[in-house]
Amino acid sequence: MTIPSDAVVFITGASSGIGAALAEEIAAPGRTVHLQGRDATRLASTADRVAKAGATPVSHPLDLADHAAVDAFAAAHVPAMSRLDALVHSAGTVVLGAVVASDIADLDHQYAVNLRAPFVLTRAFLPALEAASGQVLFVNSGAGLRAGPHWSQYAATKFGLKALADSLRAETDGTGVRVTTVFPGRTATPMQQEVHRMEGREYDESAFMGPEHVAESILHALEIARNANVVDLSIR
Repeated sequence: MTIPSDAVVFITGASSGIGAALAEEIAAPGRTVHLQGRDATRLASTADRVAKAGATPVSHPLDLADHAAVDAFAAAHVPAMSRLDALVHSAGTVVLGAVVASDIADLDHQYAVNLRAPFVLTRAFLPALEAASGQVLFVNSGAGLRAGPHWSQYAATKFGLKALADSLRAETDGTGVRVTTVFPGRTATPMQQEVHRMEGREYDESAFMGPEHVAESILHALEIARNANVVDLSIR
C-alpha cells in the first residue's frame, strides 16, 4: 500500500456516485478526507459515512460551475494545505444533444465542471501533491476516447480532460507525482439515470456496474507500488 495511514485525500463529486463510494473505500482511522460537492445535504451524508469508518471528513460545499467560486476556493486552500496524498477528480455533468440543436450555455456548463475546475484545482494543489509525492486521478469516460452522436459537448470536455492528464503526467515526470486517468463504462449513478432520461430510455440500475466497483479499481490504482503507475485504466 502506498497511501499512508495518515493520508490527506481530496475528492470532488463526493456527494454521490463514484466520488461518494471512493470516499467510503478510502476512509480509515488517521486519514483526512476532503469532500467537495454541490449538494450540502448529500455531502453531509457522505461525511457521516467517512467519519464512521474512522477518518476525519472535511466538507467543502462548492459549485464547480461557478468560475469565481472555484478560483476563490483554490486560492484560499493553497496556503492551508501543505500536503496532499491524492487528488481525485470525480465530479462531472453531462448534457446530450445534436450539434445543430445544442445550447452553448450547456457547453459552457460542462466545460466549467468537467475541465476548467479540474485544471484550476490541480494547478492550485500541485505544490502540496509534490510535497507528498502524491497522485492525481481523473475520472474520465468512454466519451473521452470516442464521441458518438449527440455526445459532442460532453465528449469535447472529456477529450480535453485526457489531454490535461497526459500533459500533466509528462510535466511532473521525476517529481514523484503520479497521474492516472480512469475510463469507467456505464455505471449506476445519478448521472447515468439522467443520461437515460435524455436518451428517452428506461433506467434499470441493476443492468450496470455499481459505483463501488469503480471505486475499488480506483483505490487499487492509488495503492499500487510506488515504482509503478497505472496510466490509463478502463473499467467495463
